[in-house]
Amino acid sequence: MISSQGNSDLRALRLSRERQAQTFSGYAMLLVLLLFAAAAIGGFALIASRIPLPGAALFVLGVLGALFVAAGFYFLQPNQAAAILLFGDYRGTDRKAGLRWRWPWLTRTKISTRVHNVTSERLKVNDLRGNPIEIASNVVWRVTDTAQALYDVDDYTKFVFVQIESAVRAIGARYPYDDIEHQETTLRGHADVVSEELKTELQDRVSVAGITIDECRLTHLAYAAEIAQAMLRRQQAEAVIAARQKLVTGAVTMVESALQMLSEKEVVELDDERRAAMVSNLMVVLCSERDTQPVVNTGTLYQ
Repeated sequence: MISSQGNSDLRALRLSRERQAQTFSGYAMLLVLLLFAAAAIGGFALIASRIPLPGAALFVLGVLGALFVAAGFYFLQPNQAAAILLFGDYRGTDRKAGLRWRWPWLTRTKISTRVHNVTSERLKVNDLRGNPIEIASNVVWRVTDTAQALYDVDDYTKFVFVQIESAVRAIGARYPYDDIEHQETTLRGHADVVSEELKTELQDRVSVAGITIDECRLTHLAYAAEIAQAMLRRQQAEAVIAARQKLVTGAVTMVESALQMLSEKEVVELDDERRAAMVSNLMVVLCSERDTQPVVNTGTLYQ
């Protein structure tokens, strides 16, 4: 249960929410700048024509107006935003690309909303069974709430990097690397499931910073070097056992089919002892790793 103090701290941390800033098109203000520049030129012309008082007033008005308008221009590229502040108070975010204008007493902080692609370092963690493994992931993320990214965390880029490492460690310790019985979710056998859970885990961690995770994928997964050879031998043993089991199952099926066909077509009648000998010979032939050598029996089974 979260206490009222905890809820208060959480609300205080998430006060920042992106909203649209009241800014203007820079192209319209560019016309205003040209008008002030024209006024300054006209005032200078009046001063030169020996009309000093109106000329001086018009010149000063034109220069000050041009400087005032020029101080408010800024550029935004596609997928770029600018957070607008009034003496430290957040006043909104401008996401419109091109030439923009805001009041000169407003400050701005640019932030990229483009897609970022990060590949984490190879981390050594212990899986669910305590085996040391090396794991790394690729994460695709972007900023969706500029206010949270800029003002709810100290450095949102470093924050994402740290949370990626933390989430990868948590997921790596949640599942075993491999499962002999193939009855549970594993890091190696269920990469899609693990990647989706990694995405969910990471999204929960970075949502406070206004970050959206688009994709997560494991890019490296292996046993740590100190146990790699032992685990390789174990995997080889498992492969041999699986192959043997399949081979024996097939051999039994073939022997059963052969005996049934011989009995149905009445090719030969076999008592229990001869049937056992035939089964033994067929199993040796079918399950042997080497080519079998035929032996011709010139006597009888009972001699």
